[in-house]
Amino acid sequence: MAVLAKIRQRSALLIGVIALALFAFIIQDLIGKGTFSQSSKDVGSIDGKDISFEDFRIKVSNVEKSGQGITSTEAANRVWDQEVSIALLSSQFDKLGLRVGEKHLLEVLKSDPNIGKNPMFLNAAGLFDEVKFKDYFKSNPEAKEFITQKEKDAELNAKFQIYNTLIKSGLYTTASEGKLKYEMEANKVNFAYAAAPYSSIKDSEVKISDSDIVDYMKKNEKKFKADATREIEYVLVEDKASKEDEAEIKAKLTALLSGSVVYNAKTGKNDSLPGFRNATNIAEFVNANSDVPYDSTYVPKNNLPAVDADKLFSLPAGAIYGPYVYGRYYAISKSLGFKAGVNAKASHILISYDGAQATPKEKRTKEDAKVKAEEILAQVQANPDSFMMLAFTSSDDSSAQQGGDLGYFGQGQMVKPFNDFVFNNGIGKIGLVETPFGFHIIKITDKQDGIRLATIAQKIEPSEATSDKVFTLATKFEMDAADKDFNAAAKELGLKVAPVVNAKAMDEAFGPLGNQRNIVRWAFDKETGKGDVKRFEIANIGHVIAKYKGENKSGLVSVDMARPYVEPILKNKKKAELLKAKMTGSSLEAIAKAAGVAVQQAADVTLDNPVLPGGVGQEPKVVGNAFALAANKISAPIEGNTGVYVVKNIKTVKAPAIATHAAYVEKVKAQSANDASRVLPALKNNAKIEDNRLQFNY
Repeated sequence: MAVLAKIRQRSALLIGVIALALFAFIIQDLIGKGTFSQSSKDVGSIDGKDISFEDFRIKVSNVEKSGQGITSTEAANRVWDQEVSIALLSSQFDKLGLRVGEKHLLEVLKSDPNIGKNPMFLNAAGLFDEVKFKDYFKSNPEAKEFITQKEKDAELNAKFQIYNTLIKSGLYTTASEGKLKYEMEANKVNFAYAAAPYSSIKDSEVKISDSDIVDYMKKNEKKFKADATREIEYVLVEDKASKEDEAEIKAKLTALLSGSVVYNAKTGKNDSLPGFRNATNIAEFVNANSDVPYDSTYVPKNNLPAVDADKLFSLPAGAIYGPYVYGRYYAISKSLGFKAGVNAKASHILISYDGAQATPKEKRTKEDAKVKAEEILAQVQANPDSFMMLAFTSSDDSSAQQGGDLGYFGQGQMVKPFNDFVFNNGIGKIGLVETPFGFHIIKITDKQDGIRLATIAQKIEPSEATSDKVFTLATKFEMDAADKDFNAAAKELGLKVAPVVNAKAMDEAFGPLGNQRNIVRWAFDKETGKGDVKRFEIANIGHVIAKYKGENKSGLVSVDMARPYVEPILKNKKKAELLKAKMTGSSLEAIAKAAGVAVQQAADVTLDNPVLPGGVGQEPKVVGNAFALAANKISAPIEGNTGVYVVKNIKTVKAPAIATHAAYVEKVKAQSANDASRVLPALKNNAKIEDNRLQFNY
């Protein structure tokens, strides 16, 4: 009581202290959040050119509203990539002094169907009319903003077309490259070799340290370059149904089979209600007791749950099966009978014509199409096995690539004449029908029977008591992990630490948990420090307790990510040194004996296809060395793809001289056709790009 009295005496002072503390906290929070700080007003910059946040926000919002169902982060990433590309390319356009004339601009605008095919801008002949186009915007000032933005986009597009043409014009293939291509294909070498495979030394005999991985990445920096990442380890405490919860769901389902007695408040008497076995209105009963609504369709066997399909499909009418697991549900099913031929499988050859709803491959009238269809029908009836090949060569439908096969379909899924033919005839029947798409030569290839099931399904989900236990466990681990070693605290509670996730600033995906942007954003928050732990509640999954391990500023991918790729290379390198030490001798036979291998032969191998016989695969270094040797000369040990090799040249056969290498020049040209597409990635690689999106909570 004395303590309470003292608190009352000092209540005014305490209120003042608390108020000051709260004010200080708010001020600190505002400064930390950037309200009074000098954080950037720009969402980023590319080579010194700033990107306004306001413009960026509007563009992101427009992408989100585009109806493509993408998240705000996906929209931000898409707009950012566009802004970076536009800034880099625009800089190149300016350096080159590219200009776009009015005619070029109009051509680009016309390529937009909303403009080029718009009836408002077409003349009597259905062609684009420039005068109408210009007059419309002169007389409609409110549409000026729309066309101004379109013109900006069109100008960029036009300049890019010019720029891309310049790049492609600068790419050419010389006659010397054509000659080299010819010689690589036509020159041949015969050689003997001794191969000591890397697999002859156990992986356990060579160790690769983290520093070995890092050294390799530094020497091959371009291959392993990466944005800065945050390392996050985590524990997932799943909020899932316990065995007791599952037993309770099963018991509820089983109880539904029999009737029940329920008190009727209106009559003051008990009513006897029928169970699932005896319910008269089965659809009403299912909808009243199931988490999945009643489905009256007949289902073929292959669409039933795989484990229980045989038993469900063989249920006699009125019989009940279950409880059984159906996805994330426990279910009981009652058979309502079978129906033959609920689905059908057919192939067709479509012969279309001008004016039909399908576009023919060649110009033909309806009469021509009918004649051709009847000819093909006669061929197929005479030889049913020819159907597939005729579909490949003659059908105007996309199913031609599958030999006309349309797969399985149900009643009413095809246009009526097609549907009626298929479902009114038996398997193997071939016939001709006409639809708005053209003339169809149809072959019925299979039919499926179906069963109608009334299924009561109840979701397998944790009870409130189970969820409370999961929450308690997750919260305890969060508190323990803040003070103890993360792995040790997890082990004490019987939890498992998941593999470390290396997240980039704008990632949405978080390891196998999918889109968990809030965890990534937390790891990149300025207030989050190394070793911090936080619990995240994930809907329909459970609780993630994450620990921020640290930042990777090296500009290289993490060792954990690089190891699966780099470790085999470095192990083979170390194995090569051990194998080389064995491969000594004055002749190839002596070297092979020292290595414990046999001498092998390779004949007519080319540089263009440097494959060794016997399933060894490509060994370009080995074949290259064989070509470089004089006859009967032996090479030094060569580190190949699959082992260490020593080769002896037997004979090199030079290709005969030819008058022109034009055909080979064309081959090289074709191989480098996409080289122009490498320009933008190269520009990005050399640009100074500052990304401030995190400051704006993207």
